[in-house]
Amino acid sequence: MTDTELMLTLVTCVALMAFVAWVSYAMTKGSVDSKDGYFLAGRNLGGLFIAGSLLLTNLSAEQLIGLNGSAYGFNFSSMAWEVTAAVSTVAMAMIFLPRYLAGAFTTLPEFLRDRFDPQVQQMALVLFMLGYGLVTIPSVLYSGSIAVIKLFDVPALLGVTQFEALVITILIIGSIGSVYAIFGGLKAVAVSDTLNGVGLLVVGALVPTLGLYALGSGDILAGLKTITTVHPEKLNAIGGASDPTPFGTIFTGMVMANLFYWCTNQYVIQRTLAARNLAEGQKGVLLSGFLKLLVPFFMMLPGVIAYHLYGPGLASIDLAYPQLIRDLFPTWLMGFFLAVLLGAVFSSFNSLLNSAATLFCMDIYTPLKGGKVSEKQTVKVAMIVSVITAIFSFIVAPLLFFAPEGLWQIIRIFTGFYNIPIVAIVIVGLFTNYVPALGAKIVIIFHVIAYGLLKFVFDDIVTIHFLHLYAILFGIEVAIMLVAGRVQPMSNPWTFKRRDVVDLTPWRFGRPVTFTLLSAVVGTYVLFSPIGIASGEFGTGFFLIIGALVIANVMAWLFLFRQSEHSKI
Repeated sequence: MTDTELMLTLVTCVALMAFVAWVSYAMTKGSVDSKDGYFLAGRNLGGLFIAGSLLLTNLSAEQLIGLNGSAYGFNFSSMAWEVTAAVSTVAMAMIFLPRYLAGAFTTLPEFLRDRFDPQVQQMALVLFMLGYGLVTIPSVLYSGSIAVIKLFDVPALLGVTQFEALVITILIIGSIGSVYAIFGGLKAVAVSDTLNGVGLLVVGALVPTLGLYALGSGDILAGLKTITTVHPEKLNAIGGASDPTPFGTIFTGMVMANLFYWCTNQYVIQRTLAARNLAEGQKGVLLSGFLKLLVPFFMMLPGVIAYHLYGPGLASIDLAYPQLIRDLFPTWLMGFFLAVLLGAVFSSFNSLLNSAATLFCMDIYTPLKGGKVSEKQTVKVAMIVSVITAIFSFIVAPLLFFAPEGLWQIIRIFTGFYNIPIVAIVIVGLFTNYVPALGAKIVIIFHVIAYGLLKFVFDDIVTIHFLHLYAILFGIEVAIMLVAGRVQPMSNPWTFKRRDVVDLTPWRFGRPVTFTLLSAVVGTYVLFSPIGIASGEFGTGFFLIIGALVIANVMAWLFLFRQSEHSKI
C-alpha cells in the first residue's frame, strides 16, 4: 500500500467513524445524567436499536476471521454457533424478557438476589466480573487488534515490531471504544452499534459479491456455479466427528451455551432490559435472530470463495479473509471496511465496559452504601470504573501475545466456568418457587470444582467434546437444585414481584414471527446439507421440506389474521 493509498484509507475511515460518533453524541446528549439513562438508555430503546446493538455486540473481528477461516479449512459446520443462536433469541423474546422487564431489573445478579438471596447474587457477580475483567474484555481487544494487524500489515506500515504494533493498535482501539461507554452510556453504545451494523451488513454483502465476481472472471453466476459444483462439500453444515463443530453438539451443550449468551449474559441482555416496552424488546430480539441467519452468507461463504481462489495452500486458515479483502477491495473501499471492522470491535469492547460498570455500581457500590447514593454520584462512579477497567484491559490484552496457544485454549473454555451454572440457576429460579438459595450455592461451587477438574486435571481421561460436557453438567446441576428443593424447600415460596415500569403488552406478531424464525433455521440447515447445496444439486427431499415449511408458515399467518378478524367482531 502506497503512502497515498494509506492516507486515503485513513481519511475515509476517520470520516466514517466521526460521522458515527457525531450521530451517537447528538442522539444521547443530555440523556446520561440518571442511572436509568446511563445504564439502560432511559428504558427507551426501540426494536431497531436493540437488534443493531445485539448484532454488533455479538459479532466482532474474531468471527469475521475465525468463521471464514473455518469455512476455508473445513466446511460450514461452525455456522451452528450463529444459526442455532436464533433459537435462543426466541427463548429470550418469549420467555425470559417478559419476566426481566416485569421485574424492572437492571442486572442479572439483581434478579438472582430477588429470587434467592444476596449471597447468590454476590457469587454470580464474582463469576461475571472475573470472566469479563481477566478474559473477555482483554481477548476482545486482542483479537480485534490482531485482525487489524493482519489486514493492514501494521508493523510494515509503522516500521515497528509485531508486539509494538499490537500495543499501539490496542491502545488506539481501546481508547476510542472507551469514549462511547464512559461518556455516552448504553444509548451511545446502542446507537453507534446500529450505525456500524448497517456498515457491517453492507460489507458482508460486498465481500461475497466481489469474491464471486473474481472467481467467475467477471461473471457472478459463473462464480456461484463454481462453488456449488466444485468441492460442494465445503458448503456442508452437517459436521462430522472430525469437523470443528460436530452436528450432535447442536442438541446438547450448544443449546446451553447459546441460552447463557442470549438470555443470561449481562453484557448482551442489557440492551433488551432497556426496551421502551415489551413489544419493542421482542421485536428487537427476534430481528437479531433473523440477522444471525445471514452470518453463513456473509461470514463463511467468503472463506469458501477464498479456498477456490487460492487453494488449500495459505499458511494459516485465519489468513483466508484478510487475503480476500486485500485482493478484492479497491483502495477507496478499504477505509470503509476498516471503519466497519473497528466498529465491530468497539461494540463488543464498549458493551463489556458499560456492563462491568453497571454490575459494579448496581450490585456492589450501591448495596455497600445502603442504597443511599444519588444518581449523579452513581453515574460518576460508573465512569471511574469504566476508566479503570479499560486501563486494566490495556495492560492484560498485550500479554496474550506471549503465549497465544495456551491462553487461547483457556479463553475458549473459560466461559464454561460460569455459563452453565448461571443458566441452570436462572432457569430453575424462573420455573420453580420452592428451590432454596442453598441449591444455587451448591451448584456454583460444584460446577467450578467439577469443570476445573474435568478440563485441567482429568482432560486426558475425559475426552468427550466440551459441548457435550456442558450438557451433562447442566443436567446434574438442575437435578441438584430440584433435590435441594425437595429436601429443604423454602419456608415461604418465592413470589414474583411485578414492577411495571414499562408497558408489558406482548408484540401482536410475536408468535407467528417466532414460528417463521424457527422455520428459517431449519431451512438454512436443509440448504447447507447433503440434500441441499452441499451435494452439488438439490434433491427431492430438499424441495419437500422447504415446501412443507412454506405451507406451514402460510397457515400460521392465516390463522393469526383470522383470530384478529374474530377479535374485532
